[in-house]
Amino acid sequence: MAQDNIKFEQGEVPAKKKKGPIFYIILAIIAIAAIFFGVREYQYGQAHEETDDAQIAADISPVISKISGYVAEVKVKDNQYVKKGDTLIVLDNRDQKMAVSSAEAALGTAQSNIASAQAGSAAAASGINNSRAAVQTANAQIEAAKVNVWRTQQDVKRYSELVKDHSITQQQYEQALAAYQTAEKQLQVLVDQKNQANVQTGVVTSQSNATSQQIGVANAQLKQRQVDVENAKLNLSYTVITAKENGYVSKIPVQVGQFIQAGSQLFSIVLSNQKWVIANYKETQVEKMVEGQKVEIEIDAYPDQKFQGTISSFSPATGSAFALLPPDNASGNFVKVVQRLPVKITFDNLNPDIMKKLRVGMNVKTVVSLK
Repeated sequence: MAQDNIKFEQGEVPAKKKKGPIFYIILAIIAIAAIFFGVREYQYGQAHEETDDAQIAADISPVISKISGYVAEVKVKDNQYVKKGDTLIVLDNRDQKMAVSSAEAALGTAQSNIASAQAGSAAAASGINNSRAAVQTANAQIEAAKVNVWRTQQDVKRYSELVKDHSITQQQYEQALAAYQTAEKQLQVLVDQKNQANVQTGVVTSQSNATSQQIGVANAQLKQRQVDVENAKLNLSYTVITAKENGYVSKIPVQVGQFIQAGSQLFSIVLSNQKWVIANYKETQVEKMVEGQKVEIEIDAYPDQKFQGTISSFSPATGSAFALLPPDNASGNFVKVVQRLPVKITFDNLNPDIMKKLRVGMNVKTVVSLK
């Protein structure tokens, strides 16, 4: 014991124990396992792309009022399931009912105006026919009067020769002359009557044209009043807001008595007909990804189950391009950031019961098989 202490004091180092073969065997096994799993992960990474930046998505239908008004009834509650056509909100419709009544009254007035204009048109047409008949009668009478004038004129010429040689009396000649003058005056009277009939025909024709224009205006007004009635009825129907599709109602912030503006979004309905996944892959991951590739889907809400899906489509732009304030890299300092591209993935044969339980925004992990 004393000798050993003397050796340590003289600076001698004790000999290290040699490692046995078991240590090297274990080290070799660990190295081989690391290489195996490393190669396996590398090969897996070459054939797959994955991301946990993914969520459940579905169509969301906004409930929008098409007219302004006060809320009379709220027929649904938060998170309630509704079917297409179910009543959601009822607005106070008294103003719309009054508008319908007013439009219908104006329509009745327009119909009366058309009936009056049509009666005037019928009277004008009858007047035209009478005037034309009077002109035709005057023409016939004028022709007969012309014949009478010619005959009496010939009598005057003949009697003027006979009176010279005293074959007839002076009285007979004067009677023939008077008959000729009377015939001429009758002809002139008939011509004046014809001219008057022509003037009357023109007046009646103008009145008929004016009446036709009145009918055209009345028809246009009638169509306008019919449109007003349809528009008033349409606005009345807008006082009842219904569900456009089947789905679940979101939180309802609308209360009875609240005034809402036309075009304002009241709440939303998450449609239950279909759900899918929106996975936001890095731009460096999508080089080999194409539509139709199979996807393994893991939903955080169902950790013990794996679902199958298919790439349906790729977004035409990155997520930042659709942001409310998209980045403007042309101004200020530029820092390159890897962008993410939304990829739509549809489920393959998803259980309907699970689909009903899925909610929009649930976290999902997706793994795309590139082969």
